[in-house]
Parts: sequence; structure tokens; C-alpha cells
Amino acid sequence: MKQLLMTLFVCLSLVCQVQVSDSSAQDTKAPKYPADDRDVDTDPQPGKDIQKYAVHGQEGPQKNFGIQPIHDNQVFATFKADRFEHQWREHDEELLLWDVAGWVGNDYNKLFIESEGEYSLSHDQMEEAGVELLYGRTIAKFWDLRAGVRHDFDPDPSRTFLALGLQGLAPLWFEIDATGYVSEDGDVSAKLEAEYELLLTQRLALAPRLEAGFSVQDVPEYETWQGITDITLGCRLMYHFRREFAPYIGVSWTRKLGETGHNIDKQGGDVDSAALVAGLRFWF
Repeated sequence: MKQLLMTLFVCLSLVCQVQVSDSSAQDTKAPKYPADDRDVDTDPQPGKDIQKYAVHGQEGPQKNFGIQPIHDNQVFATFKADRFEHQWREHDEELLLWDVAGWVGNDYNKLFIESEGEYSLSHDQMEEAGVELLYGRTIAKFWDLRAGVRHDFDPDPSRTFLALGLQGLAPLWFEIDATGYVSEDGDVSAKLEAEYELLLTQRLALAPRLEAGFSVQDVPEYETWQGITDITLGCRLMYHFRREFAPYIGVSWTRKLGETGHNIDKQGGDVDSAALVAGLRFWF
């Protein structure tokens, strides 16, 4: 009896092993896929050069893994008004000020066009107006080297400059724009702008700003003398209804410095002025 039971047990074990082996062989030979599975060819094909950016709408898995394709070197364009504001200055003087810029290009090469100026609403005349056309090349993370031309329509007489400068994001998130200029008459000057945006909440932000001018020569016809010519300090409180749209209010103070301030004061002019401002920052 015991021998019969042992014989049956051995037979059953052998049968089970044979069935498992057959099943494994079938799985190895014919793997199972979903009914709607299909092979898709993707670019770049294995063995071909890697493209610099991914193709929009490409379906299927990536097969060429030499370099992971990314959205790089696409051409973008944007326009931004950093300051578009009404200023109420001392002595009942009102001004409209604009500081706008646009660019088109890719991650490394851009073409900038910028304009800045002031229009006197009290005297119904243009006080300052200029435009710059610059080529920018990314030379480091967050920094562009820019070169081009600038033309000042006002004050009279109009002037044209060559421009060379740096624009970028300094440590601690300070936005910096430093540019040197050489006029058609050989006059050398420079301008430095620095701004920091402090988020008080996700929408409310405080933006202190500094702007300074420098001159290498005396240019009395434009009320500019050698040295630091002027400084402007401001602070604007803005509310971002959207990241692209932020009205603001604030204050601004400008003072002529050095020989420029001394000579303007001798001529009876104002060497400093304060203003309340209200305006709009937007971009698209």
C-alpha cells in the first residue's frame, strides 16, 4: 500500500513539473501584449545625430538615448513694461514716465529693443526720450553681454551712442543692468540700474530700485559734468492680479551729484526732486 501511494505521488509531481515547464516555454516564446499595442518609430532614430530639441506632439517611447532631447534653442519673444507711470513731483509738476523693453531670440542669442523717457504733462512737452537696439549673448548663467546703439531724441540736440553692457541676475536675486556709452562726439558715459523684488505675499510685492549715472567728460550743453552725475532711488508697492499684470504705487527721489549738482545749483536749477508715483507693470 505504501509503495502504491509513493508511486502515485511521484507521478503527480512529474506531471506538475512538465506542465510548468511547458507554460514557461510558451511565455518565453510568445510574450503577451495589450491588444492595441503597436510599434512606433520616433526621431531621432538609433544611430542618427541627436537633435537639439524635442518635436512637439511626438508619440511613442524615445529610442535614441545618447542625449535626452529637451525644449532648447526654440525662438521666443516677449514685451515688458517695467515702469509705465504717472509722477506727481514737487512744484505741481506732473510727468508721464515709461521704461519698456522687448526681445526676440533663443536661450543664447537675443535682439533687444528698449525705450525710456519722460513727458511733461504740466508743460505739454517731451523732457527725455531715447531708444536702444542691442544684441545680447548669454555668457554665463543668468548673464547677457549686450552691444548695440542708442539714440536720444530729447533733449535737443539729439545724439547717437554706441553701447556695451551687462544685464543679469546677481546673487540674492538683484536684477542688474550696467551699460557704458560712447556718443558720436566721443563723450563717454555709463548708467547703472539695480532692482530687487521682495514678495510680501504671493501677490503683494515691494520693489526698491536704484539708478545712477556717470560721465567721463564735462558736457555742459547737456548739463552733465565729469563724475557721478545723478542718482535716483525709488520704491514701489505692487499687487500681482496675475504675474503679467501688476498695478503699483510708490515714491521716487532724484538728486544731481558732484560737479553736475554744483553747476546746476549755481545756475539756479533744482538739484533734487521727490515724487509720488502710480503706474502699471505688465508683460506678455
